Amino acid sequence: MPPRWPREPDRQDPEFRKLDDRMNFAVHVAIAATVTSGLWFFHILKSTSWQWLTPFSLGWLAVILLHLIYISAIANYSPSSNS
Repeated sequence: MPPRWPREPDRQDPEFRKLDDRMNFAVHVAIAATVTSGLWFFHILKSTSWQWLTPFSLGWLAVILLHLIYISAIANYSPSSNS
């Protein structure tokens, strides 16, 4: 059973914003893992020399780490003072 949000979803709600950012991060990791593992699978299967694959994979890993740093250390989830 999927998790349910106890109230109306709103990006102004700090708890919802934090959950939404973490779910977006999980989707980002899943897409990166799917794409890079598929590329590496075909790289190994065909014994091709894709010189760009290692920098591509490391670059995407760096973006994921930056995303993780943002949601865990930089993002401000305190209630906004605009209310």
